[in-house]
Amino acid sequence: MAFLGAQTSAILQDQGAEAPTLLCPSVLVQDGEGEEEEQTETYLCVLWHSGCLGLAYYDSADSTIYFLPDTPDCDHLKLLQRVVDEIHPRSIITSAKQDENMARFLGGLVSPEHKELGSPETVLLPRVDFGLEISKQRILSGNFSFIPESLTCTEKILFLSSIIPFDCPLMIQALGGLLKFLNRRRVSVELEDGSVNVPILGFKKFVLADLVSIDQDTYSVLQIFKSETHPSVYKVASGLKEGLSLFGILNRCRSKRGEKLLRLWLMRPTQDLEELNSRLDVIQFFLLPQNQEMARTLHGLLSHIKNVPLILKRMLLSQTKVSDWKILYETVYSALGLRDTCRSLPQSTQLFRDIAQEFSDDLCHIACLINKVVDFEGSIAENRFTVRPNIDPDIDEKKRRLMGLPSFLTEVARKELETLDSRIPSCCVLYIPLIGFLLSIPRLPFMVDRSDFEIVGLDFMFLSDEKLHYRSTRTKELDSILGDLHCEIRDGETLLMYQLQCQVLSRGAMLNRVIDLASRLDVLLALAGAARDYGYSRPQYSSKIPGVRIQDGRHPLMELCSHTFVPNSAESGGDRGRIKIITGPNSSGKSIYLKQIGLITFMALVGSFVPAGKAEVGAVDAIFTRIHNFESVSLGLSTFMIDLNQVAKAVNNATERSLVLIDEFGKGTNTVDGLALLASVLRHWVYQGPNCPQIFVATNFVSLIQLQPPGSLVEYLTMETCRDGNDLIFLYQVREGIANASHASYTAAQAGLPAKLITRGLEVSELIQKGKPIKPDKGLLKDNQIENCQALVDKFLKLDLEDPELDLSNFMIQQVLPTASSIL
Repeated sequence: MAFLGAQTSAILQDQGAEAPTLLCPSVLVQDGEGEEEEQTETYLCVLWHSGCLGLAYYDSADSTIYFLPDTPDCDHLKLLQRVVDEIHPRSIITSAKQDENMARFLGGLVSPEHKELGSPETVLLPRVDFGLEISKQRILSGNFSFIPESLTCTEKILFLSSIIPFDCPLMIQALGGLLKFLNRRRVSVELEDGSVNVPILGFKKFVLADLVSIDQDTYSVLQIFKSETHPSVYKVASGLKEGLSLFGILNRCRSKRGEKLLRLWLMRPTQDLEELNSRLDVIQFFLLPQNQEMARTLHGLLSHIKNVPLILKRMLLSQTKVSDWKILYETVYSALGLRDTCRSLPQSTQLFRDIAQEFSDDLCHIACLINKVVDFEGSIAENRFTVRPNIDPDIDEKKRRLMGLPSFLTEVARKELETLDSRIPSCCVLYIPLIGFLLSIPRLPFMVDRSDFEIVGLDFMFLSDEKLHYRSTRTKELDSILGDLHCEIRDGETLLMYQLQCQVLSRGAMLNRVIDLASRLDVLLALAGAARDYGYSRPQYSSKIPGVRIQDGRHPLMELCSHTFVPNSAESGGDRGRIKIITGPNSSGKSIYLKQIGLITFMALVGSFVPAGKAEVGAVDAIFTRIHNFESVSLGLSTFMIDLNQVAKAVNNATERSLVLIDEFGKGTNTVDGLALLASVLRHWVYQGPNCPQIFVATNFVSLIQLQPPGSLVEYLTMETCRDGNDLIFLYQVREGIANASHASYTAAQAGLPAKLITRGLEVSELIQKGKPIKPDKGLLKDNQIENCQALVDKFLKLDLEDPELDLSNFMIQQVLPTASSIL
C-alpha cells in the first residue's frame, strides 16, 4: 500500500480538523474562498480495492446522492474514468491510504493536459472515516428530509434498505465518506447556521449512459454466476469453482486474462450498439465452416498468452521471477503468431485490423532480445537469472575461469600441503562466494582449544564440520587475481537483466495493449464456440423501440439439463401488450419462461449469440427481477420484506426501456393482501401509459385479471396443458388465454402427498369458493375419538370443584392420563 503524496495535488486531513484544506490543481484555497456565486457542482467519493470499485456522488443541482454498487474495474480504472468524464466532479474524495493504481489515476488528473480542462481537486480523508460500521451508522442516523418523521428506528432501517444495497461494502464505505465530507465542507450551506444540515433530497442508483443496470438479485436468479464448493478434498479449503451458470457454459477462454474479461463483460452489459455489433461480427466470422480451422489455430496460440501486466509490475518492483522470462517470451512469441494469422483475415473487421497493426515489430525485438540473452535452462537450474554465452565477453571469461577452478585449485592444494606440518595428512583449497579462497585442513586430535588452531604463515578464519579454514599467501593471491568470481558473474548478469527489463518496460504500454486485444479475441472465440455447439443465433438490435421480440427462445441452462426442451416465443414493445400476465398450473414452466426471456435479453446485451431462432432486442436500460428470494439472517429481513424490496427497486427505478420480470409476488403474506399489492403495482405501471416498462408477470392469482383496468397495455398468456383421463399433461407451450385452474392437487400428487389429504384439500377449496362453512372431517379422526373426548368432558363437568375433599391430581392420574392415547 502506498500513501498518496504531492503528486495527487491534495493535502492530508486529520480526523479532528474542523474543515478540510484542499490543494486545487491551480492554487491552494480554503473552504468557501474563491467562490463569488453559487454554482452547480458534484462531489465524488470513490474507493477501489481488489479489482472492485465503489462510489457515490452528491449533485448540488438536485441535492441528491447517487451511488454505484460495487462493480469490477481494471487496474487502469477505466470505469472510474468514464464516471469522471460523465459527471465532471469538482472534488474527488478518497482514502488517504490507497494503492499505486489509484495514486496513478489521481496523479493523472492533475497533469498539464488535464489542467486546461478544469481537473477536479483531490481530497484525502483518514482511512478511519471510511470504516464500514461507521459508514453504516452515518447513513442510518442521518436526518434526511425524504424519510417520514413518523417512522421508528426499525422502520427507518427497513425504509433505507429498500433504497440502498447494504450488501455492497465498498459503496457503503464511499457513501459514508461522502457524508463525512459534506458535513465538513457544509456544501450549499456554508453561510447558514451550524444547525442547518446539508440538503439531501434522495438517494438514487447511478448508471453510466450506455451500461445496463442489473442488480445482484437478478444475477443470482438468472444464474449468470454460481459458485460451488470444489469437490476435490485437496481444494475444499482453497476456494470455489463455477457451477452450472451462464458464465460456466460460455467460458471457453484459453487465457486467464480472457476469462477475467468475459466475467467483466457479463458484469457490465452495454447499450452501445456499435460495440455489440463489433463483437457479433467476430463471432459470426468464426462460425463460418471455412474458418473453424483458423479458430482452432488461434485458440492454440491464445493458450500461451499469460498475465504479462503482472510480470511488468514485478519488473517495476525488481521482483522478477526466473519463470517470468520464459513466460514473457512464450507470450510475445504467441502474440506474433496471432498477428501473422490476423493479417490473413479480413481487415474490414476492427479487431483483426487492430491486432494486425498494433502488434508491432517491437514484439519481434523483445522476443529476439529475450531469446538471445536469457539462458532458460541455466536459469531454472541455478534458480536465478543467467545469460547465454557470447553475450558479454567479460562474463564468459569469468565463467570459463570458474569452470576451470577445480583442477587448478587441486594443484594449489598440493603445493600448500608441501609447506604444511607433516602431521597434517591432507588439505584442499575452497572457493566460497563473498568470502573468497580458503585453505581447508582436517581438525587433528591435538587441536582442542583455539590456541591450538594457530599455524605459522596461516590466518585462521573459522571452524566448520571439523574442518579448519585459513587464509594463506597463495589464497590471498588468488583473491587478488581471480577476485570473487561468483559475485562478479552475478553482478554482471544482474546488470544485463536490468538492461533487458528496461527494454521491456519501455514497451510496457504496447504489451498491455497486446494483452487487451488478445483477451478480447479469446473471449469472442469462446462465445463463438458456445454458439456453434449450442445452436445459438445472432440477435438484432433496434434503438428506436423498447422491448424484446423472441422467436423460439430457449433457456440456455435448462436445455442442457433436460432431454427435450420446448421453445417459446415472446414479444413485448410498442403501445400494446407491455404488461404480460402469465397464468398456469404449478410446474408448468412459468418461471423458466421468465428466466428464459431475461437470459436471452442479457446475452444479447453482452454481445453474444442467443438461444433462439430469432431475437430482436430494443433499447433496454435495466433488468429487474422478483423471482426468487434469498433469506439471510444477516439482513434481518423477512421473506416478504425481501420480496417487497425487490419490487420496490423496479417501481422506483424502471423506465419505459426497462425489462421487469415478476414471479409469484404476493404469496409471502395473506392471500388477499398479496393479491391487492400485486394489483396495485400493476395498476401503477398501467397508469404510466407510454412510459410503462416491459413487464412479464407470472402468478397463480387468477382473480388478478378482474382487478386490472381495461386497455391494450395488458395481455394475458397461459401455459398450455391437456387432460389424459386423470392425468394432467404439461405441454410447456405459451399461448394467449387465461388458466381456469391451478391444478394444485395434481402437483401435490406428483410430490407424493397422501391421497386422502389431497381429497380433503379439494373439498375445502370447493367450500371456500361456495362460501360455505368448513366442518371437521370425521373420517380423518381416529375411531371413537369424538366419543372419548365427550366422555372425558362429561366426567369433568360432574366434578364439584368446591368440595374440599376433591383431589384433582388423583382425577388426572386415574381419568385423564389413561384416555390420553385414545384422544390424541
